[in-house]
Amino acid sequence: MLNTEGVSACIDDVSSRENSSIGKLAQVIGQARLDGGLSNLSNGERVALFRLDPDGELRPHQVAALARALIHAGLEPETWQPETWRRWALIAHGIALAGHANGFLGEQLQKANVSESRVTKLLTSRGDAFRQLLPRLLRLLASKEVAPNWHEFGGLIIHESRDETKAEAIRMKIAGRYFSALAKADKSAA
Repeated sequence: MLNTEGVSACIDDVSSRENSSIGKLAQVIGQARLDGGLSNLSNGERVALFRLDPDGELRPHQVAALARALIHAGLEPETWQPETWRRWALIAHGIALAGHANGFLGEQLQKANVSESRVTKLLTSRGDAFRQLLPRLLRLLASKEVAPNWHEFGGLIIHESRDETKAEAIRMKIAGRYFSALAKADKSAA
């Protein structure tokens, strides 16, 4: 049987420092989205984050935009390993693409009518398969004008294949909220 207190503590601990940094990054990139570049990021830097391919080769202007956004969010990427850069590039790209909203990611996925099979693939995929699914899912959310909660999404990206205990706790939280929202929607439609 699953110890829900331990899972709750683990979820809440999706490292408050990482959550704070994700929140600040969402604010930096989100402000650039809203004011057309009058924030800490120029419009060109925001577009560079929007267009970057976190798994591909990052171009110099994309690295510059990413570094600037990360530094404005209070992170210190100077000593990061390439894998850490890739994870944060995926988070920054996702925020630039789909925005950020408070709430619960599982409920946001249901609100955007993301199919049960797509959510299941997201929650069961690991490594490269996980990273390949994300951009498509983010474009779908953006097309439905549903911004995801990056505290949850970012936590999953940071911990996936690194700290599977934390990653699994986040997956369970997302699944629980998604399937609960799906059941409520089905019940109200009936």
